[in-house]
Amino acid sequence: MSTTALTGRIQVLGAPGDRFDEILTPEALDFIARLDAAFAGRRFELFAERRRLAGRLTSGFPLDFSRATTGIRNDPDWRVAPPGPGLTDRRVEITGPPDRRTVADALTSGAQVWMADFEDATSPTWDNIVGGQLVLLDAVERRIGFTTPECGKRRFGDDLATIMVRPRGWHLTEKHLVIDGRPLSASLVDFGLYFFHCAQRQIDAGQGPYFYLPKLEHRDEARLWNDVFVLAQDLLDIPRGTIRATVLIETVTAALEMEEILFELREHSAGLNAGRWDYLFSLIKNFAHRPDFTLPDRDRVTMTAPFLRAYTELLVRTCHKRGAHAIGGMAAHVPVQDATAQESALARVRLDKEREAEDGFDGTWVAHPALVPLCRDIFDGVLGGRPHQLDRTREDVDVGADDLLAVRRTSGPPTPDGVRSNVALALRYFDAWLRGQGAVPLDGHMEDAATAEIARSQVWQWLRHGAVDRDSVLAILDEEIAALGREYPWARVEEVREIFERTALARTLPEFFTTDAYPRHLVRRSEVQS
Repeated sequence: MSTTALTGRIQVLGAPGDRFDEILTPEALDFIARLDAAFAGRRFELFAERRRLAGRLTSGFPLDFSRATTGIRNDPDWRVAPPGPGLTDRRVEITGPPDRRTVADALTSGAQVWMADFEDATSPTWDNIVGGQLVLLDAVERRIGFTTPECGKRRFGDDLATIMVRPRGWHLTEKHLVIDGRPLSASLVDFGLYFFHCAQRQIDAGQGPYFYLPKLEHRDEARLWNDVFVLAQDLLDIPRGTIRATVLIETVTAALEMEEILFELREHSAGLNAGRWDYLFSLIKNFAHRPDFTLPDRDRVTMTAPFLRAYTELLVRTCHKRGAHAIGGMAAHVPVQDATAQESALARVRLDKEREAEDGFDGTWVAHPALVPLCRDIFDGVLGGRPHQLDRTREDVDVGADDLLAVRRTSGPPTPDGVRSNVALALRYFDAWLRGQGAVPLDGHMEDAATAEIARSQVWQWLRHGAVDRDSVLAILDEEIAALGREYPWARVEEVREIFERTALARTLPEFFTTDAYPRHLVRRSEVQS
């Protein structure tokens, strides 16, 4: 049963939990309420701008670099802020949900940075959201230990990964916290709770409050984040420019405004990151009406595809031109028992990370601690004793809007195995997500919301443009639902099927992880069979 508590103007609709009162203090909730009062209206205005742009794209308006911001792109003099303490060397970053199973492994993995992910890797149950903030508070306070076979239970030492936090995107809300019946922005909740409780603690520890910003679609959304940072620092008497934030470039519209995004955040910027799967989802969503944007099987759309090469090379050039770190994409492999399969997977990871390091990236992402040594060795080989390669300005890169949109050079029909793989992945991820798990090991990869999005949206795209027929997809759906029920007798197969039908078989492409869609199915993790 959920409870309703009124704290200031914010109503807490979520159920109480162990130590939740340490996070949901009146002072912390008042801090979030002040952020909401300042920025809720602008957030809604940005949604109107997103809808306007989507309508223009559907009507055939061509995407291009903005003429209005030519001056920003052509000005050679501006730079972003220097790296914050603990962010100079970022050659390997590990990501994962902020849970107690993950935090010890991540912080002691040997990676330079741990990104605690409230977005793609977290199923947004109330327990996970508040519990994740508790995990971060305990990690910052060094109250979480780890176990080794040799020494048993031990406390953290000093050589730990720097913590960065990824709040949920601007398009999401936290329905357990409301003002006047209106749910609060999930972005402000995730950012605000961490910043209120941990910002000064991190500064005192010699680092700072650092963030990853997801799902931005244009520069005005970066400007909104910068204004949030300024007010948050002012409210807590923290010097302006203490915050650092890396923006994930995971929408095609943001790819055309990378310099502008850096400019808007320049006082607080910590660079850009290449978000592969959400970038592909953005292409499908924005060009749903275009059959020439039909993508083949997921595993055939590699980072060597011409339009993805253009995107990543432009990202490196843009970042280094402005003194910002460029962080590469995710290596999602997790160890498997089969030695041959393990060796083959590691060879693919090596090739991908060698390409990133040689292209000029300053670091990369991994999903599992076992990949940290491999990726570190690769970047060590290129960086040597340097902490980054910002001096590689990549002036040889010349990318136009047409290059970023050259999907037709990679497009093609799916294979039957590709269709089945997408259906199976989406169903299994949805089931785990409904049970409170946001990062899910499946078939040798750590899957999260981003891969589930591309899996189900590709099925929608193939149906939309006649690359597969509906009867075939329904037959596969029946078979995979049955297989899911056999494999996991506790699986919520009816709900999983409903979600798939609503998000992959609808006439228009819906966004599954939207304000109104996702919370309806979620229950507390303690209430379901694990």
